[in-house]
Amino acid sequence: MTEGKPRVLGRADWATHPDLWKGRVEGHTLGTAVTVLFYSTEEVGVGPKWHVHPYDEIFIVRQGRALFTVGDERFECEAGQVVFGPAGVPHKFKNLGPGLLETTDIHVSDRWIQTDLPDPELG
Repeated sequence: MTEGKPRVLGRADWATHPDLWKGRVEGHTLGTAVTVLFYSTEEVGVGPKWHVHPYDEIFIVRQGRALFTVGDERFECEAGQVVFGPAGVPHKFKNLGPGLLETTDIHVSDRWIQTDLPDPELG
């Protein structure tokens, strides 16, 4: 860990797509207790599948529109809105379109820990 030391990461250190904001920075690589995921998709109806984390997550909708399902709650959100997903509560979201959906997702953990679950909506 590099606690207390300023660092700069280049795009090649975290990005998984050459143009879209997709990828992650795990906090332990920087010496901090927060992991940040960047998510983008231009495909309507596409997004992260039903899953859960053992820590809180904060979603920032930077561009586009999304349908979030957090536990039993559903939220139609747009750019500028912030969604809170409590620890242990399954969730997912998808692009409502039209166009690009871009989120920045803050995981309150120094590592990305995710358990994928069967989606109750898919039977």
